[in-house]
Amino acid sequence: MNLFGSELASVVYGLLSAASWGSGDFSGGYSTRRTPVLTVLIFSQLTGLAALILFALAFGEPAPSRHDLLIGAAAGVVGDIGLAALYRAMAIGKMSIAAPLSAVLQGILPVTFGLLTQGLPGALTMFGFGLALAGVWLISQPGSGKISADGLGLAIVAGVGFGGFLTLVAQLSDQALFWSLAVSRITSITAMLILAFSTRRLIPPTGKFIPLIMFCGVMDVGGNVFFALAEEAGRVDVAAVLSSLYPATTVVLALVLLKERLTRWQSLGVVFALTAIGLIAMG
Repeated sequence: MNLFGSELASVVYGLLSAASWGSGDFSGGYSTRRTPVLTVLIFSQLTGLAALILFALAFGEPAPSRHDLLIGAAAGVVGDIGLAALYRAMAIGKMSIAAPLSAVLQGILPVTFGLLTQGLPGALTMFGFGLALAGVWLISQPGSGKISADGLGLAIVAGVGFGGFLTLVAQLSDQALFWSLAVSRITSITAMLILAFSTRRLIPPTGKFIPLIMFCGVMDVGGNVFFALAEEAGRVDVAAVLSSLYPATTVVLALVLLKERLTRWQSLGVVFALTAIGLIAMG
């Protein structure tokens, strides 16, 4: 599934992952303003599961190994925690704050893992890592907007959950990628259904939000797949840092559709992020 040269593929897939996740997070966060978080998560994950099964069948993937089953299941649990925390954080605060804060933390675990297992990358790449994370942090700085203590805590939980998910996904075999991610979805859907039925909070989404929730599920799956492809083509830390730029997509969509405005610091963060992409690609 590598359509480019190895180094270029890692960069391209990482950026596609960021675009997919950012779009999915915007639609998921917006949906939770009118629909319960559990409802959004369950129905979006069901859509994503259907897409993964179709891809697995289309590519003729073999059944996943026991190792991939266990890793996929664990990734589903920690990823679910991250998604639930992020969607709730964006529902009670500004999207342009919660998403970037979680993204900075998301990049820390995989980068640390990559440095420990694959050694230090080149100087340009290392500088690009720092610039990218600084850019995401600047994008997260609010103007007159505020984030509550609850929203801040949820964004931190989301970042740690996403970082754990990416670190686990990097351990999956590329021979059964879609099936392994499908196992991740099945695990998370099962956990959420148990929670929903035990708390009696499973409420069907309203008609006008169903397409948006389905779009959220497809984009989330796209982000996962593109990240796995980026990690397969290059270094896990490069894939993690580039994919962590997803708040840029979320912020742009919030800017255009919700009329949220960028401050000077946020604009500078966008410049930092774009510069970082070039440095990482050259490194």
